[in-house]
Amino acid sequence: MAVIEWNDRLAIDDGVMDETHREFVDLVNRMADAPDEQMEAIVDEFIRHTEEHFGQEERWMRSLSFPPLGCHKREHDGVLEIAREVKQRIARGEIRFGRVLAQAVAEWFADHAASMDTVLSMYMKDQGYTPTVGALETTEQAD
Repeated sequence: MAVIEWNDRLAIDDGVMDETHREFVDLVNRMADAPDEQMEAIVDEFIRHTEEHFGQEERWMRSLSFPPLGCHKREHDGVLEIAREVKQRIARGEIRFGRVLAQAVAEWFADHAASMDTVLSMYMKDQGYTPTVGALETTEQAD
């Protein structure tokens, strides 16, 4: 059962951000439905994807000197900190925390996308900045 459905409220830019967010939503739903024996692997995949997803947005924000970068990044850092702790608990056999994480992230993400990510997308458009995967590769090499 999906804990979050892709919908118009989550759609932001019809581009790279939406692509990444669709993948994120899919992973959250896979985590919610994961059989116990697959939970650790799916949480690992979720963490890897989320590190890349959040890192991508943070590179965009840094390159634009986005004023609320710190606030946005703190939210990202909090989600990753919790996900890493859940991974440790799953490794100790507390599998149910993977499903708890999926539910909590689903609730958080709907608000985060509608507020923080929408503001970021609007700022990028105002600045004439169009994020692309190719641009990220160049930015990553420059870091």
